[in-house]
Amino acid sequence: MLENLSALILSIIETTGYAGVFFLMAIESANIPVPSEIIMPFAGFLASQKSLSFWPVVFWGALGNLAGSLVSYYIAYFGRKRAVNFLIKIKILRESDLDLSIKVFQKYGRSTAFFSRLLPVIRTFISFPAGLFKSDVRKFSLYTFAGSFFWSAILTYLGFIAGENWPALKVYFHKFDWLIAVILILAAAWWFKHRFFNGKIDKSVTKE
Repeated sequence: MLENLSALILSIIETTGYAGVFFLMAIESANIPVPSEIIMPFAGFLASQKSLSFWPVVFWGALGNLAGSLVSYYIAYFGRKRAVNFLIKIKILRESDLDLSIKVFQKYGRSTAFFSRLLPVIRTFISFPAGLFKSDVRKFSLYTFAGSFFWSAILTYLGFIAGENWPALKVYFHKFDWLIAVILILAAAWWFKHRFFNGKIDKSVTKE
């Protein structure tokens, strides 16, 4: 499944370019499980091969993150807890993840939208507490775009460097194929357990 998802992501970016980067990063920020750790490095690889350009890749990735984050923000802003509960019910959102995001948001405020882009789990869910607490959308957008730009630049650069040094690196990648495969399988298993099977819902967070 993970291999098929990766192939689909790579195909979309290769076919549609910047529009694909924008679209994939938008749905990732809208809590659809499409990992930016695959999207942006591959786009960076294409930039190293001159199929795309580095900074436009970073820009469209960050803009996509902002667009997806605003979707989640407004779902929580207008739909309130009823909408959030629905997302939990259909397993797009886990209540434990929401609870963690709310605690972080309450502790650090609007700036969370910036630094959360570097944190697993919180990165994709921080928009919900921002909407629930009706955070100023202009400041939220500014912090979100800035944090997403930084995150996109890091991932794109990693892909860019790998692309420039591909002839030297591919020998090592080949030697560690099995190790990489095992790590990916374990990571995917952990993700599915964490997302769908781990823990009970805390009713106090989204109580009507």
